[in-house]
Amino acid sequence: MSKAPGEPGSDTEAGARFFCTAGRGLEPFLMREVRARLAATQVEYISGKVFFTTCSDLNMLKELKSAERLFLLIKKQFPLIVSSVSKGKIFNEMQRLIKEDPGSWLNAISIWKNLLELDAKKEKLSQRDDKQLKRKVGENEIIIAKKLKIEQMQKIEENRDCQLEKQIEEETLEQRDFTTKSENFQEEEFQNDTEKATDTHNQNDLTFRVSCRCSGTVGKAFTAQEVGKVIGIALMKHFGWKADLRNPKLEIFIHLNDIYSVVGIPVFRVPLASRAYIKTAGLRSTIAWAMASLADIKAGAFVLDPMCGLGTILLEAAKEWPDVYYVGADVSDSQLLGTWDNLKAAGLEDKIELLKVSVIELPLPSESVDIIISDIPFGKKFKLGEDIKRILQEMERVLHVGGTIVLLLSEDHHRRLTDYKERSIPFNSKDSHTDEPGIKKCLIPEEKTGASKTVSTSFEASNHEFLDKMSPFGSLVPVECHKVSLGKTDAFICKYKKSQSSGL
Repeated sequence: MSKAPGEPGSDTEAGARFFCTAGRGLEPFLMREVRARLAATQVEYISGKVFFTTCSDLNMLKELKSAERLFLLIKKQFPLIVSSVSKGKIFNEMQRLIKEDPGSWLNAISIWKNLLELDAKKEKLSQRDDKQLKRKVGENEIIIAKKLKIEQMQKIEENRDCQLEKQIEEETLEQRDFTTKSENFQEEEFQNDTEKATDTHNQNDLTFRVSCRCSGTVGKAFTAQEVGKVIGIALMKHFGWKADLRNPKLEIFIHLNDIYSVVGIPVFRVPLASRAYIKTAGLRSTIAWAMASLADIKAGAFVLDPMCGLGTILLEAAKEWPDVYYVGADVSDSQLLGTWDNLKAAGLEDKIELLKVSVIELPLPSESVDIIISDIPFGKKFKLGEDIKRILQEMERVLHVGGTIVLLLSEDHHRRLTDYKERSIPFNSKDSHTDEPGIKKCLIPEEKTGASKTVSTSFEASNHEFLDKMSPFGSLVPVECHKVSLGKTDAFICKYKKSQSSGL
């Protein structure tokens, strides 16, 4: 089977080909992120995965925030057809993933080794630079101490100046000679370590395991264990690798469904979404980062989360955009204590201020906040009617004109708020989608309707009483809306802009 441009082993490759898994609905965030952060090219997506080509190293790849896991791509091809075909034939088709194009496997393994070795070299060089810096600081301290000693001795015994200067010169020369020998020894030691690391990655010594995911008709016909066994046997026969289910050097990931067959190598053992700086997880970190990225945070802004919970949104925002004034508020002591523990673990105690207050009684002046980002709590505690209206009205009050609100809403919340807005502003569903996946424009383009921000006088008059009682929006204009998966449930990331003073 011929390779698509940019896939491993192709002639047009301009860097390594990767793919990331992402929560459903986060694909557009991840596509924008890999372009901006990694200067990625050939960016494309299928549901739950984003493929791209980049020359970035592991340190840069580690910085991806909207991805769950990162893989080096080995193969991406059409799905296996399982209907009315015997299991034996399907197993043969699975083995062809390896036998038909072994070059793509060897090329991917070579790239994987180079990434790991380059990362190890950078780590070694960083450690060596730290040691050299400490040694130079120590040498400078010795020289300064000796100079002070010289000055003291000069005051007491001026006639011994020449002898002391000669002594210092001899000691400095001895130190330089020792430093040169030490550096030469460290370089030899570093070279030996690199050669040893290379030796440990010989093909014959490579151990592996296979992780499988099967869905659709493939998942109904085969278990992940069956597929893993077939692929594992083929790899052992074709490349001579050894299976190791507990502590392998290499993991092979394969996903088979009705749309595609994808094979890759996990680049990191720990998922990118598992943040080392978050002690207690609340909202999924990828969702929190996506919400913060949608808010277009600028240096010097005042960012508020009036229902901060464990502070995940503020943590993600402060890590990415540090030069900002962040405030988190909540009415729960236990939630605020958890947030404080997270801030200390992340080293952000001085970046985020915490307040114990209610979201409907914020102790802030009107129009004093630039950006509000918040996860509206799901469940029975917040009713869909009056509570949501009061929450949005208080957020609107403290937000200045032109400010941004980004909310995570349950399906029920979103449906109720959409009903409010559709009753107050005509809505044409044909104009509500962009070309990017998962992006929904809740606002009608002005050039098509002429009514994106206002409604006709007759419509306002006939619905004035209803809007006064029901509409929670006021001057908040919907801008974007993304449906995302939270695992068992779906939710909506919605962005609003304040178009005018609310008069509150």
